Amino acid sequence: MSQLQKAGLSTEELEAQQGEQLPDREQMSLINANVAAPINAAIALNVLSDGSVAYANAQQTAPITQSNLPPPA
Repeated sequence: MSQLQKAGLSTEELEAQQGEQLPDREQMSLINANVAAPINAAIALNVLSDGSVAYANAQQTAPITQSNLPPPA
């Protein structure tokens, strides 16, 4: 099959097409499902040691900023 015989749009049809740039994907979304679940877990156990101290500490900082607005230009 030669280049001229291929099925498709002609040059005139392609030039008649109109289009526009799509918005960013974030702006097209109807649902914003940002989920964050920071979990602190610490376990300490002393069962067989009389008079001993078991200590466990878990510290975490998880700042989360969410917005549906586009970033400033």
